[in-house]
Amino acid sequence: MLHDETRPPGKPPHSTSTVGAVLALTCSEPPGEVTHWTGRAVAAATGISLRSVQRIWQEHRLQPHRVRTFKRSADPAFAEKVEDIVGLYMDPPRHAVVLSVDEKSQIQALERTRPDRPLAPERPATRTHDYVRHGTTTLFAALDVLEGTVIGRCMQRHRHAEFLRFLNAVEGFFSALSRRRLRRGTFTGIVDLQAAIKRYIAEHNKRPRPFVWTKPAAAILNSQAAPSV
Repeated sequence: MLHDETRPPGKPPHSTSTVGAVLALTCSEPPGEVTHWTGRAVAAATGISLRSVQRIWQEHRLQPHRVRTFKRSADPAFAEKVEDIVGLYMDPPRHAVVLSVDEKSQIQALERTRPDRPLAPERPATRTHDYVRHGTTTLFAALDVLEGTVIGRCMQRHRHAEFLRFLNAVEGFFSALSRRRLRRGTFTGIVDLQAAIKRYIAEHNKRPRPFVWTKPAAAILNSQAAPSV
């Protein structure tokens, strides 16, 4: 932190050693029965203000309150599958049609008990906490990797099949579907839900974007390697 425009005039920014102490403390195990450092705890331990700690965290992109999960595959043929799938994405055979196929199960048809209140200045959109469940549906979808178009079909029942989900390009489409149509939608029943999904797919296919895979198989396999202890 070489310059801080929010700091009062005449008060120099924190020294490199202070910034280093904040970073080291934040990345260490906290004492007692807590799982991570808070801004106030770091400020008290280092003798600087809470706002200073927050600025240092922001500058170094530290978010001690957040945690992400990960999963390693136990499949003995994992490496071969990664190389086969990524190979198709990055270097498909000439004139080949590469489809990424997956399912999104347990999509709920939820109807709010009161109409949503729309977004307004100084007020976010709001909705009731309670809702009525109208059952679930399963979406089977295939993404044409080269064109970006999606073929989808909703069904009431599905049979289980194992996929390498995080290698599946159509997962990105499922994520967008959840964020942009399902999460804040309200549906009066399964038929209404399935119709909304079909309309979203049709709208997506009007402006498809080709899927471009950039991470080579070796990088994926390296990320799955067990860390040294």
